[in-house]
Amino acid sequence: MSSRKTPIFLLGATGYIGGQVLTRLLAHPSASTFDITAIVRSPEKAQLLESKFGVKTVVGHHGELDKLEQLASQAHIVFSCADADDLPAIKAILGGLRKRHATLGDLPILIHTSGTGVLTDDARGMYATDTIYSDMNIAQIESLPPTALHRDVDLEVVGADQQGYVKTHIILPSTIYALAKGPLVEAGISNPHSIQIPRLITAAISRRQAGVVGAGKPIWPDVHIDDVADLYIVLFDAITARPDAVGHGREGFYFGENGEHTWYDISKAIGRALVELGVSESGEPTTFSREELIKYFGSETSGNYSGTNSRCRADRGRSIGWKPKYTTADMLASIEPEVEIFLKKAQSA
Repeated sequence: MSSRKTPIFLLGATGYIGGQVLTRLLAHPSASTFDITAIVRSPEKAQLLESKFGVKTVVGHHGELDKLEQLASQAHIVFSCADADDLPAIKAILGGLRKRHATLGDLPILIHTSGTGVLTDDARGMYATDTIYSDMNIAQIESLPPTALHRDVDLEVVGADQQGYVKTHIILPSTIYALAKGPLVEAGISNPHSIQIPRLITAAISRRQAGVVGAGKPIWPDVHIDDVADLYIVLFDAITARPDAVGHGREGFYFGENGEHTWYDISKAIGRALVELGVSESGEPTTFSREELIKYFGSETSGNYSGTNSRCRADRGRSIGWKPKYTTADMLASIEPEVEIFLKKAQSA
């Protein structure tokens, strides 16, 4: 057995998902055998990661493609937990892994983060779909159009696996919820908040009433931040223990879900919280106007994201031992505490 440590490169250490994945790697039973490097923008956070947590850091951003390529070439395993739509960045990472394979003969591993946004439609809040995707159904996933959200990057990742110089795995979280916790959050290094629900919360606080796209009828899956972070580690452990038995490339899509909700369910929970906190008189969500979609979400298209369908089953992750604990009821219960946090921020701004 070699005494050399496994070189790991992680992108997104200061983020919501990446921070939790890094937390688990640092607490892993085999952590002493890992040589982890993270790229971060902030020199202050880099210093904290090195001094408090023993993580090697490189100060930089994902637009520095040469730097990404070099760092990837030095890693046997890459966790890409940052922007799911950054095609130049993923090309640079894959370029580094290709160089590693050509130089060392090593077959590196990429665990990339996408999202179930790739499954979305144009419902604009008006209907629920009966179409449910399984991550074990390869033909169904390959029927997705190349223009779908995240799909261009996903196809680049799968194509690299087909070329044989890297084994790729793609984790696709759904509506991730709950406040992230742990030492990296406590140290002010990683972000404790998700995106989808907090955006609806901040919009509701600003308009003083919960809002919804259309009638809020579309359905999405949901997954707790702890459960989705555990999925990365379950996959990592399975790859390490039995690499030939773990799906990769075309068979390497891993949805993250443990229940479903309608967008109305979320907005209604936000509305109830606002009534209890004295912000709104009515807990019933009202439909966002076109102007509000632009105001609160940046564009009408971005705003309509919270009115799409995205239904799936995480069959592949469960097949390798992933056992998510939290349910949609937990998701709905997590909303009021976040409303309180964002309301305090708005009041102090």
